[in-house]
Parts: sequence; C-alpha cells; structure tokens
Amino acid sequence: MNNLSFSIGDKVVYPNHGVGVIEQISSRTIGSQVEKFYLLKIKASSLKVMVPFHNVGSVGLRKVVRNGEVQKILDFLNDGKCENHADWKYRFKENSDKMRTGSLLDVAVVLKGLLVLAQSKPLSFREKKMLERARYLLVSELAMSKNRAEAEVEDLLNKSLSKSKLRFPEASSMEA
Repeated sequence: MNNLSFSIGDKVVYPNHGVGVIEQISSRTIGSQVEKFYLLKIKASSLKVMVPFHNVGSVGLRKVVRNGEVQKILDFLNDGKCENHADWKYRFKENSDKMRTGSLLDVAVVLKGLLVLAQSKPLSFREKKMLERARYLLVSELAMSKNRAEAEVEDLLNKSLSKSKLRFPEASSMEA
C-alpha cells in the first residue's frame, strides 16, 4: 500500500484525463483476494474510472495542486526557458511523456513549448490537439484549485504568458 490515500469527495487529478472527484470507495473479490478501489468521476467527460488502491502511485493519481505549485507554474509561464527538439517524432514523444507524468508543471512546459514553436511554424494536427489538451488540463485544474471560473483562470494564464510574449490559445482556434 502506498502513502497516497483519498476520501470520498476529494478532488483529484487522473493524469492526461483531468480533474475528477472520488465518488466511492469499494471492495471487490478477485480470485481469493479482496481489492479496494477508488471510483472517480472525471469532470470533463463524466467518465467513471475505478483505480485499485495498489495502482494509485503507478497511474499518477494525485490531489489537485495547491497555491505554492500554482505560483511555480505561473512563474514558469512568465519567464521559464523552453526548448523544443527539432525532430517532430522525438518532440512529440517527449511531450507525450510529459503529459502522462501527471505533473501540472510538465503540462505547462508542453503548453509553453508548443506556443513557442507555433510562433515560428504551423503546428501539426497532433501537436494542435496536444496543445488544446494541455490548455484544458491547466485551466480545469487551476480553476478547481483556486475555486474560480475557468474564464478567470484563462485570463490569469494569459497575463503570465504575455510576459513571455506568448498568447494563450483560444479553444475555438485549436479546432483543425
């Protein structure tokens, strides 16, 4: 058993899927063993996911970020350095791996890197989708963390990005 435990009603993040709420804690008998599960509902899709207690660490389930982490993300968007690999396949794999870590700072790194890249050349369809996913994951989690409307969080992120001469992608402009 790991040290991450949650209660019913906790707001959690399931990496690459977004924010969810623990709705239930249940047990099932599988073979001769009793397994305990968290049942969580993903906010955006209403998808229900069962996560076995022993898999919590390996899937990266975690609580929503706190204010200290939010400030690190905003500081990074203000003036953090971004490097993009020139080779598309390598860059896409690297960004996909970052998106799966579950770290919101890694998601911010992907978002900023793709915004920087978009200034010099058009993004591929898959990179546009990844940029939109990163935007969604950042906005939804920060909105939940700060208990604010998503539009307010988008404004906050835009202010941070503007200091790096970048602009937050509009959801509608991301459609290909």
